[in-house]
Amino acid sequence: MLSELDNFYLQKEEPAKSCLLALREIILSFDKDVTATLKYGMPFFCYKGRMFCYLWIQKKTNIPYIGIVEGKHIDHKDLITEKRSRMKIILFDPNKDLPVKTIRIILKQALDLYKSGKIKV
Repeated sequence: MLSELDNFYLQKEEPAKSCLLALREIILSFDKDVTATLKYGMPFFCYKGRMFCYLWIQKKTNIPYIGIVEGKHIDHKDLITEKRSRMKIILFDPNKDLPVKTIRIILKQALDLYKSGKIKV
């Protein structure tokens, strides 16, 4: 039987589904202490039990993105604040190759907030 988390991905339509699955693999392979869970109906990724990022799809545009929970502490040209005060997002065109290097840079900056103690674990 599939978990609710697995079903989240399987219920999406292509090309967003493949994009989200690839993003999941990139995030989970980034650090051994990163785990996946389902919170608020969306895939969240935790570092040592603390939520640090999540995956979602913009309703109006159907574009997948990674949300960085403590994004307000990260300054990167590809991160967008929109109407959020704490989180920032990075959007991905599901019909193009993922910018893996950029994703890894942003994930490193996000995890460094926790590893440095700036965000308590």
